[in-house]
Amino acid sequence: MSDNLMLDKDQFKIGFFASNCSGGMAVTQVPERWVNSWDNNVALAQLADDAGCDFLLPIARWIGYGGATDFHGSVLETMAWAAGLLALTKRISVIATMHTAFNHPVVVAKQIATVDQIAHGRAGLNIVCGWNKPEYDALGVELPADHETRYAYGEEWYQFVKKLWTEDKAFDWDSKYFHAKGVYGNPKPVRGTVPIVNAAGSDEGREFATRNANFLFTPVIDLERSKGEVADVKEKAASKGREVDVITFVTVVCRPTQKEADDYLKYYAEDNADWEAVENLVNLQFAHAESFPHDLLALIKDRFAAGHGGYPLVGTPEVVADGIEQIRDAGFGGITLAFVDYVKEFPYFRDEVMPLLEKRGIRKKQ
Repeated sequence: MSDNLMLDKDQFKIGFFASNCSGGMAVTQVPERWVNSWDNNVALAQLADDAGCDFLLPIARWIGYGGATDFHGSVLETMAWAAGLLALTKRISVIATMHTAFNHPVVVAKQIATVDQIAHGRAGLNIVCGWNKPEYDALGVELPADHETRYAYGEEWYQFVKKLWTEDKAFDWDSKYFHAKGVYGNPKPVRGTVPIVNAAGSDEGREFATRNANFLFTPVIDLERSKGEVADVKEKAASKGREVDVITFVTVVCRPTQKEADDYLKYYAEDNADWEAVENLVNLQFAHAESFPHDLLALIKDRFAAGHGGYPLVGTPEVVADGIEQIRDAGFGGITLAFVDYVKEFPYFRDEVMPLLEKRGIRKKQ
């Protein structure tokens, strides 16, 4: 059995988000924007693995956001992606993202158990209970208008998965959303389960996350605002006798000087942003999801162009390290990184920022 780095409670975690998607997290038209080829994903995974990073987290997408680039119009399916990357890495955890409405729990339970066997215990599962209506339309599935229904469905979905992972004998399942006779799950995950991630902003979503997940994945708009939200999530989990860590996603532009970083941000996220795709993405988020606070729309649009709403870390290695330290001090247990070009830009972060994080005690020394 290999260690699953997501289970190390003493480590501030660093991962990567959305490398399986065209454009990554930057809604930009610049020619060097991320190409989500399999070869690029393998290169990033192995760079991250060698650098001691903790996890890779994908976005499951079926329909892009249009615009000049059709942002996220090309996406590698996350279970196959996770299986391949787990087979080609040694230590890093790789998480598969699954929509409850599009994937049957019996199938997902078997898939996750299989990829966890491939990796000797390094797999994870990110549960998505639904928000993107065009994808529901494309797959011929109705998106419930209310969050209560989405999360009630997700609750039964996950409880079914858990029973498949824990029950040794065949069993029947007969409830509101799923019906099965003589079903069982074998093999099971190496540890009997895997780390569970859930992104949620609504009250119903956060109740689901604090009841079921190991990690709540949520954006940061304002760190002072986030401190209270993180504390509230942890209190809700504690009231259920559970521990839930909170992680967020950041956009990194790290350069030797502040001017170089600021100039590059303006170049890709303002002068060459795919504003049509930004509008489509923001409108969908605000119509059907509650991940982002609706009272900060103007700020959010700029951040969506730069990095899908990720918290911006823009500047010298010291400035970027300061930002990560502030996120840690706000109560977060980890971050995901995104760059315009992950493979070209991460080595500078690895060489210049990660040693600073080790010196400050934010990361363990490798």
